[in-house]
Amino acid sequence: MPLVNMKPLLRDAMDNGYAVAAFNLVDYGTTKAMVAAAEELNAPVICQTSTKTIQYWSHKEIVSWVRTVAEDSPVPVVLHLDHCKDLAMIEACAKAGWTSIMIDASELPFEENLEMSKRVRDIAEKYGVGMEAELGQIMGVEDDMHVAEEDSVLTDPEDAQRFCDALDLSAFACAVGTAHGFYHGDPVVDFDRIKRINELTKTPMALHGGTGLSDETFLKAIERGSAKINISTNLKHVFVQSFVDYHTAKPTDFEPLRLIDAQYQACKTMFSGFIEKFGGKDRAPAYLSKAA
Repeated sequence: MPLVNMKPLLRDAMDNGYAVAAFNLVDYGTTKAMVAAAEELNAPVICQTSTKTIQYWSHKEIVSWVRTVAEDSPVPVVLHLDHCKDLAMIEACAKAGWTSIMIDASELPFEENLEMSKRVRDIAEKYGVGMEAELGQIMGVEDDMHVAEEDSVLTDPEDAQRFCDALDLSAFACAVGTAHGFYHGDPVVDFDRIKRINELTKTPMALHGGTGLSDETFLKAIERGSAKINISTNLKHVFVQSFVDYHTAKPTDFEPLRLIDAQYQACKTMFSGFIEKFGGKDRAPAYLSKAA
């Protein structure tokens, strides 16, 4: 089926108490694996792209991968641009076929962030795509963005309400104690803040920094309104480690397709685990019946 807009999908997730898994694809193989995992579980999925990945492969190649695997798929697939600060890249993605775009101007003061996000709102409306924006500083490392713990700023619920009321977002990214990358020690997630923000904004929350969180943390966040959960670092490690493990186990096997398939299977298993953990299993039919 054609790629879908993220807004109604996340609204369905929020209304029905589950979250859609969002994975930052690396190449065609990981793209194919995440959609295959979603198909096996009859679940929706979000294929995300970082700006670094787009710069490496190009808009044309990435959109062709995702469209190719989605067009014959019976489940809803979103192509989403993750953390982007470049308006030109945001518009290029929307024009090329992405069905959701994210502006991350969270390092700016509130009014400047809102003004930049309104400009992206215009782009989203122009191309009929979903939109995510961020308020508050999420700690950790995301591609080339580094936010130290002492520089992180948790999102104020009242500011969140003002921000979301002005933008009509598909997803709202905010700082609630999670972090990009692997955690060093136990994360202190502010579940009361998640609940309060969702009560005030009534906007599906995107929980960034999903790698390394416990099952209990995921469940509590979803119960309080998190409808999109991002997984990136975990994929990077499985992608590389599965390659290394295969070659270590079979050092004389230089058939690339067997090695690539081992990598594909490891990634697919990881995708399936998160999709099921977030409650996405068998959610595709109900969403599609409403969207029809």
